[in-house]
Amino acid sequence: MTKKMKKKLIRIIISFILLVIAFILKLDNTIINNILFIISYLIVGYDIILKALRNITRGKVFDENFLMTIATIGAFFISEFPEAVAVMLFYQVGELFQSYAVDKSRKSVASLMDIRPDYANLYHDKKTERVDPNKVKVGYIILIKPGEKIPLDGIVIEGSSTLNTLALTGEAVPRSISVNDEVLSGCINNEGILKVKVTKEFGKSTVSKILDLVENASSRKSKSENFISKFAKYYTPIVVIIAILLALIPPLLTDTNFKTWLYRALSFLVVSCPCALVISIPLSFFAGIGASSRIGVLVKGSNYLEALANTEIVVCDKTGTLTEGIFEVQKVNPIGYSKEDLLRYTSYAESYSNHPIALSIKEAYGKDINEKQVTKTKELKGKGIIAKVESKEVLVGNEKLMIEYNIDYIKSNDIGTVIYIAIDKKYAGSITISDKIKEDAYKAVKEFRENNVKKIVMLTGDREEISKNVSKELKLDKYYAELLPQDKVKKVESLMKEKSESGKLVFIGDGINDAPVLALSDIGVAMGGLGSDAAIEAADIVIMTDEPSKLANAIKISKKTMQIVKENIIFAITVKILVLLLSAVGIATMWAAVFADVGVSVIAIINALRILRVKKD
Repeated sequence: MTKKMKKKLIRIIISFILLVIAFILKLDNTIINNILFIISYLIVGYDIILKALRNITRGKVFDENFLMTIATIGAFFISEFPEAVAVMLFYQVGELFQSYAVDKSRKSVASLMDIRPDYANLYHDKKTERVDPNKVKVGYIILIKPGEKIPLDGIVIEGSSTLNTLALTGEAVPRSISVNDEVLSGCINNEGILKVKVTKEFGKSTVSKILDLVENASSRKSKSENFISKFAKYYTPIVVIIAILLALIPPLLTDTNFKTWLYRALSFLVVSCPCALVISIPLSFFAGIGASSRIGVLVKGSNYLEALANTEIVVCDKTGTLTEGIFEVQKVNPIGYSKEDLLRYTSYAESYSNHPIALSIKEAYGKDINEKQVTKTKELKGKGIIAKVESKEVLVGNEKLMIEYNIDYIKSNDIGTVIYIAIDKKYAGSITISDKIKEDAYKAVKEFRENNVKKIVMLTGDREEISKNVSKELKLDKYYAELLPQDKVKKVESLMKEKSESGKLVFIGDGINDAPVLALSDIGVAMGGLGSDAAIEAADIVIMTDEPSKLANAIKISKKTMQIVKENIIFAITVKILVLLLSAVGIATMWAAVFADVGVSVIAIINALRILRVKKD
């Protein structure tokens, strides 16, 4: 409980004691009794009155503070002192519950927000100096001791340890790291002392980007939240006008007492407070975003969480999403060259590439590459690379590249990704590389089906044979192979027409090469976003690990969130209308009205917090 909440609780207790004393003593001196009631009222309600006055000066007249102030002061005016105090007292109890609920839901993302580093140990001249992470530049050396947060992204240059990545990925299993491994800000060093060479300034680091994402998530409102905001804007002035008419018209048309109808009008005002909706709906989405963050899924706004609940089509990239993305050379088929020479020319041509296929070829070659021997490297998107290696023109790529340059190549029937090589316009052989399906991909497809996803589609630039095999193995609905980046965009545009009007298409990829498709989809999901700047910026949702099944869990959370939002809207509006009618005809007293208002708010808030119990199976 925060300090502000504790102060409010103390005021509520003191006010309640004074209210009980005034009731128990039943002093003949009405003035003393009334003074006790007024003191009790001011202790518990002064902040509500001040807020109402402050908002009036700002032009925000019709809010719950105004309604409570008018209703309670009106009760004093008709000599209903005990009810005036009770209304304000129980309203503040409801506010305390709301504050507690919001505080609890914020703690669900507290572990994520706790990744912000307080300092960095700058290492120079064999000494360490504790400095602000913002002052550390690229290339500086920092020291990370056991138990400390890693303040900036970098490369380990000395030491080995295990890292706790729970706050970033939602996974409890520590990750082993040693010299030359990349470390990301926000992780916690478990064991040894690490020396790290900084590769990104704090403002561009992983931790900074994630914190910015989470802190700005509330700025993107869902349709439900926007509806409630508009509803409250028009609803409150209407009920005030109705209350005024209720207090004035019946006494003028009938012989009934003005005080009786004023009392009914004040009860009407009390129960009309839209607190249950105004608080519980945003809280539901906040809790949903918090529950997602705990499993390593960062949702950039409640609008995306709401849209996710209506997912009809899931479109997946293949490499790195459904497959491991860790390629290994399986076969080298040289023509006119030795295996070593073919690997050497291919490795040199791919020397500047960080593509998984290029990395696998360089690993298979296993020797140092003299980059001075490589000149005029040119990449052809979706086809391959052309480079000058030792004064020879080397073409490395797929069949499209061979056809474009009129190379008389021999088509390989090997299962896997086949790279064709031509040296000085003559076919030099092929290299077969294979990738394997992730275990988690099987689980993801199964859980998508369980969440009523109607169609699962795979898009890939890989060969037809490989794509067909992956699609069949995972039991996907459709696949499209041998696609260039622009072809993927066209396929997604086509798939967007197949969904219903309310349905959503979700694309999940690595967020680096798929930025156009991520932007085109209803919801773009970047997977394996840990450390990927492009992923965090391009996508609407970022999965911090390489597990596609986490998207299925996020869909489950979003569906639960929307179910609870609908429950709260229906419940709150139904009870409000019922008690409003009862207040208007004099059946519901002001006591009943305040219990209805506070009770509905508390029940709606407790219901919203159920979202935090939705966990990964």
